Amino acid sequence: MSLKDKIDQSKLPQHIAIIMDGNGRWAKRQGEERIFGHENGVKSVRDSVEAAAEIGVKYLTLYAFSTENWNRPQEEVYALMKLLVHTINAETATLNKNDIRLQAIGDLKSLPEDCYNELQEAIENTKNNSRMTLVLALSYSSRWEIINAVKQIAKDIENKKIASADINENLIQSHLCTSNIPDPELMIRTSGEHRISNFLLWQLAYSELYFTDKLWPDFRKEDLFEAILDYQTRERRFGKTSEQLIS
Repeated sequence: MSLKDKIDQSKLPQHIAIIMDGNGRWAKRQGEERIFGHENGVKSVRDSVEAAAEIGVKYLTLYAFSTENWNRPQEEVYALMKLLVHTINAETATLNKNDIRLQAIGDLKSLPEDCYNELQEAIENTKNNSRMTLVLALSYSSRWEIINAVKQIAKDIENKKIASADINENLIQSHLCTSNIPDPELMIRTSGEHRISNFLLWQLAYSELYFTDKLWPDFRKEDLFEAILDYQTRERRFGKTSEQLIS
C-alpha cells in the first residue's frame, strides 16, 4: 500500500502551509550558485501542488519570498524575481487545467512591476477555478501583516467607523491578508530547521508543525503524504483535555 492510500480522508487537513527552505544549501552541495537551488525547487512546488490537489486539500500556502529576503545579495534577489515571473508564466495553463486558483499574500506592491503584473494576471486568469487554492506568500512577513492590520483598524477608529471596544479576534482576523482563507491545520518546514521564521504567526496558533531534514529541492509527493500521515496521528485538543474530546 502506498503512503497516499494510507491517508484517512476524514482527517485530511484542508489547509497546508509550507516553508520551502534549503534551496541555497542544496545548490552548494552541488557546487552551484544559490539560484540553481531555487530553479530546482520549482519541481518540488509542482509535486507538492499536484499531490495536495490529488488527495483533496483545499488550500496550499507556500512561503516563497519574505520581506527579510530583500536583504539578500542584489543579484540573487533579481534572479529570484526573474524566476518567479518565468514560473508564473509557465504554470498558469497547468493551474487552469487542474482547476487550481492562484492567490497571493504579502506586500505585493513592493514587487518589481513586471513581477506584480504577471502575478495579478495569473490571479485573474485562475479566479474561477475551485478544486484547490494555491496561495503564494510573496514579500510577506507576519509582523508586517499584523502591523498593517493594526494600522487599518486604527484608521477605522479615527474615522469613527468602529470603536476601540469593537476590537476582538474576529476583527483582527478580518484585516489580515488571509481574511478569506482558513487557518492552516498543518505547517511543514523543510531543511531541518525548527523555526517559523515570521510566517503566519497569527494563523499558526493551533497548527500542527512538521519538520523534515529534506532540503526543498528534494521534497516530493511522498514527503507530503508522509507529513499528512504524521499529522493524522496527532490529537488536536485546542486547549481541551483528551477526556473532553472523547465525551
